[in-house]
Amino acid sequence: MADAASRLTTLAEDLLGVPLPVRIRAWDGSEAGPPGAPVLVVRHRRALRRLVWRPGELGLARAWVAGELDVEGDLYDALDRLAGLVWERGAGTPGAVRAARAVRAAQALRAVRDPRLHAAARSLLQLAGPWPPPAPPVEEVRRRTGPLHTRRRDRAAISHHYDVGNDFYELLLGPSMVYSCAYWDEEDGTLEEAQAAKLDLICAKLALAEGDRLLDVGCGWGSMAVHAAREYGARVVGVTLSTEQAAYARKRVADEGLTDLVEIRVQDYRDVRDGPYDAISSIGMAEHVGRVRYQEYADHLYALLGPGGRLLNHQISRRPEKNEAAYHVDEFIDRYVFPDGELAPIGRTTAALEDAGFEVRDVEAIREHYALTLRRWVANLEAGRSGAERLTSPGRVRVWHLYMAACAVAFERNRIGVNQVLAVRTPGDGASGMPLRPRTWVERRER
Repeated sequence: MADAASRLTTLAEDLLGVPLPVRIRAWDGSEAGPPGAPVLVVRHRRALRRLVWRPGELGLARAWVAGELDVEGDLYDALDRLAGLVWERGAGTPGAVRAARAVRAAQALRAVRDPRLHAAARSLLQLAGPWPPPAPPVEEVRRRTGPLHTRRRDRAAISHHYDVGNDFYELLLGPSMVYSCAYWDEEDGTLEEAQAAKLDLICAKLALAEGDRLLDVGCGWGSMAVHAAREYGARVVGVTLSTEQAAYARKRVADEGLTDLVEIRVQDYRDVRDGPYDAISSIGMAEHVGRVRYQEYADHLYALLGPGGRLLNHQISRRPEKNEAAYHVDEFIDRYVFPDGELAPIGRTTAALEDAGFEVRDVEAIREHYALTLRRWVANLEAGRSGAERLTSPGRVRVWHLYMAACAVAFERNRIGVNQVLAVRTPGDGASGMPLRPRTWVERRER
């Protein structure tokens, strides 16, 4: 099919109503679009069939994971340019609406009465080639049924994301094995230094002291538990739903000689009943809780703390919607990365903590720090790509590459954020135990 790239470019620009910000190279070798721009490579017509069958993000994601779509050039630049079509112009703008209608129209061509949409749909079908649509990549989570955030369903979701091999995560995260936003003093520092600074900041905010009982909810590979026990003498219980994480964390604890201070459990946080604790850290875990369970989460953590106990909730947030009922989970993330994960605006998070009885004492927004962190993880993945593919699969590596690069752009553009919320179970007499001058933990870290 001659000059497929020009046909694709013309079709996209007609539907969107703006010039396409990237070049397109099609399966026939043709190329069209602005010179010097990143190149969106359409390796096979199957990519279009996926889009016709599942319009929008999921169809594009399936084509990417299958290797039928790729980007040549700066991936961040390409994502930034393409994201602007949606984020700056809005998903409900006329161009976006026309594009969605035309793709849907391709599935029901006879019902289309608008001549322009009819022509666009016919052109798309001709380019896409013969049916049937391809099967989804094997990396995609099968559609789940039943209520959200039951214990069984949460275990399955956590296993999909985390039980892909500790060797893979070592390659991705580096020696720190911390899978959450680092805390940077300067942009050219090392990832390991920034992750250690984050763990130390959390310990300082919690005012950990020797002998304090700390519950680390969603303990991952044990980095926070080890740091709190080794550097502060805390007695730590870490809980995770991932058996692979737990095995790795227990070995770290043993290697550090901290088995008398740290216990790692494969346990749902809802089943922890051995309070009271002096402090609780929840770092990058609450995104898995879901809005139907979030108040239960806040209530349970409040009940596990003793009077004056502190909670540090480190959590990704999203921008609030004008119509919150219209919020839906990102299809690519839901099917390939974090099944059943949900983000909430920071206001909803603090409201739930206050409803549970907490006194919210400090909120620190650190979204720029997560963009820096993600770019370092992407660099690790790119440097070790062949090894990562051997440890998982080429499709899984493509999932992670796109996911982390797109999230870096989203943090940079303020589409999503991340916040550390410090909350206290303040007793009835009002003695919170907080210092008179706020944020003295910064001085403590520097000492």
